[in-house]
Amino acid sequence: MNNRTLLYRQISGPWVREDRVTSQAFRPTPKDKGYLSTYNGDQISAEDAWKHFNENYRSRGVMAVSVQECADIQLDVRADPQPDFAEHVLIDFTDRSKNQQKRDARHLARHANERGWLFLAQA
Repeated sequence: MNNRTLLYRQISGPWVREDRVTSQAFRPTPKDKGYLSTYNGDQISAEDAWKHFNENYRSRGVMAVSVQECADIQLDVRADPQPDFAEHVLIDFTDRSKNQQKRDARHLARHANERGWLFLAQA
C-alpha cells in the first residue's frame, strides 16, 4: 500500500441518505472493537470486493477512502490478511474516544462522498 491506495468500504442500505453515505459507514461498531474493515484497492477491484463481501453479507455498493486521507487525521492503516480474505485492511480507531471516532468518520465519509460510488449494485 501507498498513500494513494484506495481502501474499499462496503456500504449497507441504512447508511445511505439521498445517495450519499452517512458517517456511520466509516465508524466502527462495538462488535468491530475499534477497527474498520476495508479492502486493499491495490489488490482487488471494487466490483470484486463487492462480490466477495456479498457471498455472506449484503452491501449496496462500494465507496473508498485513501490511505492518505486516513493519515491526514492520524488513523493508522494496516494489512490484515485472512486465509479467505488476503485483501483485508484495517483502519485503527482504537485510540479514539467515541466523539473522536464520530469526527473522524465524518471526515472519511466526506472524502468518500466526494469520490462517489466505485461500484453500485443494480437494483
